[in-house]
Amino acid sequence: MVSITQQGANPSQTTLTRLSLPVEGMTCASCVGRVERALQVVPNVHTASVNLATERADIIFSGMADPQAAVHAIESAGYAVREDNTELAIEDMTCASCVGRVEKALTKIPGVLEANVNLATERARVRHLAGVVSAAELEAAVEQAGYKAHRLSAEGPNESEQDTDRRDSEAQALQRSMLIATILTLPVFALEMGSHLIPAMHHWVMEVLDQQTNWYVQFAFTTMVLFGPGLRFFQKGIPALLRGAPDMNSLVSVGTAAAYGYSLVATFIPEVLPQGTANVYFEAAAVIVTLILLGRTLEARAKGRTSQAIKRLVGLQAKTARVERNGEMLEVALDQVTIGDIVFVRPGEKVPVDGEVIEGNSYVDESMISGEPIPVSKGVGAEVIGGTLNKTGAFSFRVTKVGANTVLAQIIRLVEEAQGSKLPIQALVDKVTMWFVPAVMAAATVTFLVWLIFGPTPALTFALVNAVAVLIIACPCAMGLATPTSIMVGTGRAAELGVLFRKGEALQTLRDVTIIALDKTGTLTKGQPELTDLVPADGFEYDEVLALVAAVESRSEHPIAEAIVSAAKQKGITLAPIDAFDATPGFGVTAKVAARTVSVGADRFMAQLGLDVTGFKSTAQRLGEQGKSPLYAAIDGRLAAVIAVADPIKETTPEAIRALHMQGLRVAMITGDNASTAMAIAKQLGIDEVAAEVLPDGKVAAVKKFRSNGAKVAFVGDGINDAPALAEADIGLAIGTGTDVAIEAADVVLMSGDLRGVPNAIALSQATIRNIKQNLFWAFAYNALLIPVAAGALYPVNGTLLSPIFAAAAMALSSIFVLGNALRLKRFRAPMALDNSTETQ
Repeated sequence: MVSITQQGANPSQTTLTRLSLPVEGMTCASCVGRVERALQVVPNVHTASVNLATERADIIFSGMADPQAAVHAIESAGYAVREDNTELAIEDMTCASCVGRVEKALTKIPGVLEANVNLATERARVRHLAGVVSAAELEAAVEQAGYKAHRLSAEGPNESEQDTDRRDSEAQALQRSMLIATILTLPVFALEMGSHLIPAMHHWVMEVLDQQTNWYVQFAFTTMVLFGPGLRFFQKGIPALLRGAPDMNSLVSVGTAAAYGYSLVATFIPEVLPQGTANVYFEAAAVIVTLILLGRTLEARAKGRTSQAIKRLVGLQAKTARVERNGEMLEVALDQVTIGDIVFVRPGEKVPVDGEVIEGNSYVDESMISGEPIPVSKGVGAEVIGGTLNKTGAFSFRVTKVGANTVLAQIIRLVEEAQGSKLPIQALVDKVTMWFVPAVMAAATVTFLVWLIFGPTPALTFALVNAVAVLIIACPCAMGLATPTSIMVGTGRAAELGVLFRKGEALQTLRDVTIIALDKTGTLTKGQPELTDLVPADGFEYDEVLALVAAVESRSEHPIAEAIVSAAKQKGITLAPIDAFDATPGFGVTAKVAARTVSVGADRFMAQLGLDVTGFKSTAQRLGEQGKSPLYAAIDGRLAAVIAVADPIKETTPEAIRALHMQGLRVAMITGDNASTAMAIAKQLGIDEVAAEVLPDGKVAAVKKFRSNGAKVAFVGDGINDAPALAEADIGLAIGTGTDVAIEAADVVLMSGDLRGVPNAIALSQATIRNIKQNLFWAFAYNALLIPVAAGALYPVNGTLLSPIFAAAAMALSSIFVLGNALRLKRFRAPMALDNSTETQ
């Protein structure tokens, strides 16, 4: 945006602001006119000019620009304004109130539509109008709020590595500061507390040092603590306080400064204090700084552990690739590999990037991507994924994807986005914590005044100690970490199990579903017709019948015929030539194969040929109960076999449905099959509800029907025609082996294509939300219980007061507790692990 100053004869000046917006959907000059007319009625718009060629609207406002009003006008006219997302790394955030301040600073920028800041990942994701807001403006707004920011690129793994290095460096710096503070604090603690607890120590201090020298020594060491390792609290806390936006650092700096300042007066000019109140609290100031630095060091370590899933994914990348260039095999860095290169992979090596096998065959361990432990066979034409491990053979493949477009890079990106998301449960926390620190400072002030006015002698000492205790114990770190740390660990663990949460809020939504609606083809079934049954009559052999029937069906392109021919080829049967092929529409086919007459068709075709199929009655009935339509084969005028071709149920489907029932969920099936076949499959699998004979565009209506009584519906699908239903459902789960369109429309992706991933995802969702609620309960309960204790609420009852030192220790422990509880999710065991283990959390 550009500001223009317009000055005419009148000495007063009018400030005009220009705003340029990218407009999508315009096709002709009339579109331009509609957009211009819509913009000209927006309040304070001076002029509006729309260019069809550049697809931009240039708007000049009288005064400050109002991007939201302009966007609303354009959208009301039937067009769209393109949006962008910018991700920032934020430094120096220490508590939940920092999150609120950064979000507030970002959303104040004209053109920013939404800002989402995560304390655990130390990142901000900003949704804004394209071309209206620059990364520099976003960074400047964050810095003006008192924090550091830099834009993150979209390069995925490399950026993650840099982020990890930065956090490791910060953790090391914290550890150094904590160790220095500990060394400097020990003499102060020993002199003060030792004198109180050990009579011999008290005697030595009084006889050898005398009290005044003792205070001088404590003053010297405490000064080094506060203005050495502890200076960070003052550098960040005081400016935040002066801006009227106090944070955790403000609480610590005010509390320690009060204890230190009071002690300074008592040491050097005690005569200005009321009689009997000249006491020192150097040890409280020093120990508070040391304990909080210890807490932050432990937090930094725990935060590092929450992002281990991302580190492991990044670590899956190979560093180099063996590429064929000009007839030579060269070892090149991964960033030098380009699409179309031929890459050679030896046994035991990682596949460097995505591609298609052109020579050789092997078994590849894809467990790190899909969670599936069994190596997958790879031959010519098979797709290979970067980061997977080649096990046995050697092969060459042509590169199809590199850099941020590889499957691994996309997985890393999805996990990072999910980890950076906010759940609906976080909204309440954000509202509370935004006002929490100012409320604590007010409570500390009230505590000081109440003790000063109504407290026992020495009232000033009691007032100071209790006010400092309130300031220190009330830091909302635990509140800020409660939700994001659980999300980080939960989504990371899910990725290790082959479940990708594309949106963090899916974690909360999935926990509440009551009906799992399943697409049949490709989800419940393999998605490819197969020969499932061939029962020969007496006097005929299986292979003999299959060879003759497959030879006849080789003339047909029907899916049933293709399945029979494929079954014969898999058994290595060579198909004989045929002649005299004759097809009777709606009945069957007849042909001569090696001088033998072979007929294949329905029961009515056999009746037409004068053959009785009642000998196969029980077999046909069994096939019908399984939802299969039987076919019959006759050879040389004799009934030879009953045959069934069907899209077979995946081996793991019955187990997955049993697990869903055990979780208390109802299971529904949506299929285009006729009602009788659908009901037979539902009965076989124990499915509760069926929507049969559904046309491809009717799946959305079926989802709405299941939801009509207030049920929360999760839809699981894999095809292009599943995308609308995936989007319509309360939550959509896409089979990872399905189409890109389905995956893009889903909230959760099951990378292995194994339906057992659904109960796994639900169990992990339940465990994560349960973990978040535990964290929030303890974070809020901790503050609700201990702030009154720190203020001295128990003193009239039993004389209990909370020392600022214990307040600091308790505050540090609350954050460690929350982080430790979140890390328990790393040990989550899927109820249906893909290796068939049955461990649970």
